[in-house]
Amino acid sequence: MSTDATDLSPAPAGLDKRDWIAGLERGVSIIEAFDDAHPRLTASQAGERTGMTRTAARRYLLTLQHMGYVASDGKLFWLTPRVLRLGQSYLDSARLPRIVQPFLQRVAAGTSEIAYLSVMDGDEVVYIARNGPNRSMSTGYVLGARVPAQVTAAGMLMLALRSDAELAGWLATRQLQVFTSHTIASMERMKLELARIRAQGWALSEQQLDLNSRGIAVPLRDRHGTLVGALNITMPMGHESSEDAVARVLPVLRETAQAMRNLI
Repeated sequence: MSTDATDLSPAPAGLDKRDWIAGLERGVSIIEAFDDAHPRLTASQAGERTGMTRTAARRYLLTLQHMGYVASDGKLFWLTPRVLRLGQSYLDSARLPRIVQPFLQRVAAGTSEIAYLSVMDGDEVVYIARNGPNRSMSTGYVLGARVPAQVTAAGMLMLALRSDAELAGWLATRQLQVFTSHTIASMERMKLELARIRAQGWALSEQQLDLNSRGIAVPLRDRHGTLVGALNITMPMGHESSEDAVARVLPVLRETAQAMRNLI
C-alpha cells in the first residue's frame, strides 16, 4: 500500500503518535483551503495551499467528492452545501449556543437591536448565536459568520482580555488588515485601544469593517470567571451618537452577561 511522505510527519505537541491520524488532518486542510479568494481549485492549487503533492491532494479531493463534500468538472473542484453539515453539527450539539438564546432574545427585546454570542477561533470572531428584530436582520452577521477579530468590538474585547504574554505574542506576530479609513492600522494605536478596552471592561468599534456598522461588546464569563465568549450588539451608524448608543445598550448587555454566569 502506497504511503505519502507526510504520513511520517510527527504528531503535534501534546498528542501521542499512536493517537495521531495525519490523514484526517490533511482531509480537513483540503476543505479549509477553499475561501472567498479561492472558491475553485485544481488539484495542484489545493496541494500548494496545503503543502501536499498534487497526487496526494487529488486523492483527498476525489474522496471528498465521493462523500459529497466536493464537486468537480474534471479539472476544478469546489465545495458543496454538504460542508455546512459540519458547522450545523456544532450548533446543534454545543451547549453554549442553546443556553444563551433566551438571553439574546432578552437583549434584542430590550434594545431593538441584533444581539450575538461570539467566540474566538484563531484570529477570527465566529458568531455562534444571534437574535434580533426582523427589520434589522439585513444589517448584521449571519449565524456562523467569521470576521477578523481586530475590527470588531467582540474580537478586540477578547484580545484585550488575554494574558499579557498571549496578547504580546499576538501583537508581535500579526499584521493589521485595513478595511476602511476608520480601521485601526497602527500597531501602537491598537495597543493603546486594547489597553483602554481591558481597563474599562467593554468595547466599542465603529466603521472599522463596514462604514455603516457599530458594535458594542461585553465579556461573557462562566461561574468560575473564565472568559467563554463575548455578548455583543451590532447596529447601523447614524441614528444616534456613540455616547447615546453606549448609554442605551451597555447596561442591558452587562446585566444579561451577569445573569448568565451561574448557568455556564
